[in-house]
Amino acid sequence: MSSPFVSQLSPSLFALLRDKLEKKGFRISIPPHTVFQGRSPSVSCTVYQSGKIVVQGKGTQEFVEFFLEPEILCSFSIPNTQQDLRPRIGVDESGKGDFFGPLCTAGVYAPSTKAIEALYQTTICDSKLISDDKIPFLAQKIRSLCTCKVLTLFPEKYNALYTNFQNLNALLAWTHATIIDDLAPTPLGEIFAISDQFASSEKVLLQAIRKKRADIELVQRHRAEQDIVVAAASILAREAFLASIQTLESRYQVRLLKGASGKVKQQAKEILRTKGRDILAKLCKTHFKTFSEVLDSTS
Repeated sequence: MSSPFVSQLSPSLFALLRDKLEKKGFRISIPPHTVFQGRSPSVSCTVYQSGKIVVQGKGTQEFVEFFLEPEILCSFSIPNTQQDLRPRIGVDESGKGDFFGPLCTAGVYAPSTKAIEALYQTTICDSKLISDDKIPFLAQKIRSLCTCKVLTLFPEKYNALYTNFQNLNALLAWTHATIIDDLAPTPLGEIFAISDQFASSEKVLLQAIRKKRADIELVQRHRAEQDIVVAAASILAREAFLASIQTLESRYQVRLLKGASGKVKQQAKEILRTKGRDILAKLCKTHFKTFSEVLDSTS
């Protein structure tokens, strides 16, 4: 079991923390001498009237590192001994699970130990753990420290490429390989690239990068967003996705929900009714089952 995490929390942050815990599905109670306590299956978070906050349970490290510190405490306390300071390229994507909007793939090249140390001094973490309003500020900080590339495939281009690839993982591999190839320096030196392993086999991405760059070492990990450079890439990809959604909303005068929920399906039906099939296809990923279901519902 992870060791308990103990810190001080400003009273001004009590309500924010409770609200975020409730949204994450934590069960809230008020034991004696506490302001509140939130519990999930893997972690408990207790805020005392003194302002002391105690986090316990097997999920403590992940909870603190990827939620509490970046979202609430605005600090980053990974011990220096755990920080990987090797210069490298990190790649991640945003939008692959969203029915509406583009697929955005971003890469960050941190060229020096100094650049990576600077990243660790920020509140950068996996973009899925950061509220959308904080993304632009962090993205600007990342660009000031590193070399960055973003590839945005709006729905029309995405759908055309998907028709060619006929497989989402193959398309993802192509976007990742393209970004890595664009960012990799010449000569390469000790630089390597790190990415999430999104396919069941590492060969999918490895074969894609070998078609472009035979000499770069490629590291694939499940949950690679825990790496600081990959996390930085995830923020840039998220920024591009959010900006692209706004572009589509403005261009076609519609509101686009994120994700692929029932509400998204209902919205797609409304767009089909008011704008037509061709416009809907310019706003969404047409290989999603949602698209065919929406079309079938009107036939």
